Amino acid sequence: MAQPRRDKKKDYEALQSPFMRIPQMKIDIARGLLDIGVTQIYHLEGRAPESLLSEMQKKGKELQHDAIAYLRMAVYYAENQPPEASKLYPTEWM
Repeated sequence: MAQPRRDKKKDYEALQSPFMRIPQMKIDIARGLLDIGVTQIYHLEGRAPESLLSEMQKKGKELQHDAIAYLRMAVYYAENQPPEASKLYPTEWM
């Protein structure tokens, strides 16, 4: 199965984004958040992970089945400082 072509410029932008400070964060999720206009971690406060996922899908973003877990973790991280270390694993949010 052929892998989708990746835009290296967008990958670099996502790697440099504040979202990569969130432990375990995937680059695809960071790029998806940037694509929907969320540019800072504090922009996630009070947002529903399901609505973020829906917005990302409307933009035509193909996401893996575990994307919702990463979004839940990111919202938790934004709303809880300091976050509990045990909750900074996507498997805790599935």
